[in-house]
Amino acid sequence: MRYHFDSAYEGENKDGSASYPFSSLSSLMKISLKPGDEILLKRNSVFTDSFIHIRGLDDVKISAYGEGELPLVDANGSGVWYQDYGVPLDNIYHKYKGEVSSAVLIEDSSNIRIESIHVRNSGNVDEKEYNSSLRMCRTGIAFVAKNRGTIKNSVIKNVVVSSVRGNIYDKHMNNGGIYFSCLKPDDEEKTGIPRFDGVSISDSLIHDVSRWGLAVAYTYNHDKFATQKLEQKTFEKYGNLNVEIHDVFVSSAGGDGITVMYCLSPVVEHCQCESAAHEMNRSIYNQSVLFKGRVAAAIWPWKCLGAVFSRNLAIDTKLNQDGQAWDADSGDGTVYDSNFSWSNEGGAVMFCLSESVNNVFKNNISYDDLVSSITPAGNPDALLTDNVFYKRKNIPFQRIGSDGNYEEKGDRIVNIEIGDVPQFLT
Repeated sequence: MRYHFDSAYEGENKDGSASYPFSSLSSLMKISLKPGDEILLKRNSVFTDSFIHIRGLDDVKISAYGEGELPLVDANGSGVWYQDYGVPLDNIYHKYKGEVSSAVLIEDSSNIRIESIHVRNSGNVDEKEYNSSLRMCRTGIAFVAKNRGTIKNSVIKNVVVSSVRGNIYDKHMNNGGIYFSCLKPDDEEKTGIPRFDGVSISDSLIHDVSRWGLAVAYTYNHDKFATQKLEQKTFEKYGNLNVEIHDVFVSSAGGDGITVMYCLSPVVEHCQCESAAHEMNRSIYNQSVLFKGRVAAAIWPWKCLGAVFSRNLAIDTKLNQDGQAWDADSGDGTVYDSNFSWSNEGGAVMFCLSESVNNVFKNNISYDDLVSSITPAGNPDALLTDNVFYKRKNIPFQRIGSDGNYEEKGDRIVNIEIGDVPQFLT
């Protein structure tokens, strides 16, 4: 069944057909959706103070029809639900439960396809100032796995997510542009371990969001991954599988840009991240005990095995305690291949801490990245090969005070002057 929604329709007869569409998304509460149904929003429609929440229902498509601009779903702080990981997080100071406002929430639902819509969530319904640590978390699009085990085939394509004014401190709540999470189930033995298998996010724009740009997927089972060497069998039981992100542009994320978490062999390619971490500074990030949480990078993995990042672009990541374009963080076998970074204030790449192992950084170009080209931060090993680092003479190659280990093969360092731009842009 196809249900049509047109915010401009003023007729008295409203049955959800193309001729007599619903005019408000609140009509979804009166519909008994079934597998195979489609929620179709008419282009040029604007649904204010509205949201779409789907729980425990498979095989549903959310898309657009007609001609014109993408239909807009503007939650404006509505669509509030309660998130609870069920356990403290790996950093016990990070928030793990509380109210969240999501314009689109997909919970415990497989075979969901979201395409060709525009989502916004900027409201201030809780009347907390923007950088308050008590401000409600907000999401553009939230996916949650909890009480149905493995959630399969989650697809997001050709969407715009903008103006999501979430909490700038709560990094692992569903808080930002697009955020996936796995919460502790009510009865794990009965329903299985919640995780995602098959996530595809492509051809989309995420702009002006807090805190995260795009994240897939934090899990309550984080303690199963608290080792240096990560085993494939651990991911096959507790982790996220078949995650692919490509052709996504993240602009002006308050914190991190694009992050894959607890994933086996995720692929992130042809993505661009610009001006990430613009809120991770002392003038904005100043009302929390988590000052050590004032960290963010552009495109990176967390606790992944065999993550591949290829042909991505990171520009103008703002300085914070991190601030790099790329960050191989506490994972095993991360590969950065043929990426380009330019003018990132924290440098090109960091290999982060003692559980960051077997990393390869190859065929990449770093142009005028600041602070340093590389930051080996306590990591046991890393291979840098066939990269080109264009750097100012006064910028050190290795970050001062960093103490990790790495091997170089075939890298080139080219000195440039302030104001030089890459040749392909001239």
